Amino acid sequence: QVQLVESGGGLVQPGGSLRLSCAASGSILSIRHMAWYRQAPGKQRELVALITRSGFTNYAESVKGRFTISTGNAMNTMYLQMNSLKYEDTAVYSCNAADEGSVYWGQGTQVTVSS
Repeated sequence: QVQLVESGGGLVQPGGSLRLSCAASGSILSIRHMAWYRQAPGKQRELVALITRSGFTNYAESVKGRFTISTGNAMNTMYLQMNSLKYEDTAVYSCNAADEGSVYWGQGTQVTVSS
C-alpha cells in the first residue's frame, strides 16, 4: 500500500509559478512510476506528467517547456514545478503512483489561475 498527500496548490496570476508536492509513504520501494493528473470542471482527467523510477519523464503537449516533474530520493516525494501558468491550467491536480499490481491516488489539490 502507498499513501499519497499533495500540497502546494493555490491561486496564482497568469504567467506566475507554483510548485506542487506529493509526499508518498508506505511501500514506496515498490513504486514503478509516479505521475500528476489534472481535471478541470466539465472535462476528463488528463495526464500532465509522468516520471519513472529510472528517471524517464513524459509530459502532456500542453505543458511541455513550462512544467517540470521530479522526485526526491527513493520516490518518497514528487514535485511539479509549474511556470508560465495559463488560465487553462486551472484544475484539481492529483498525484498518482503505480506499483506492479495497484494504482494509488492522492486527494487532489486545487490550482486556480486567475487575474
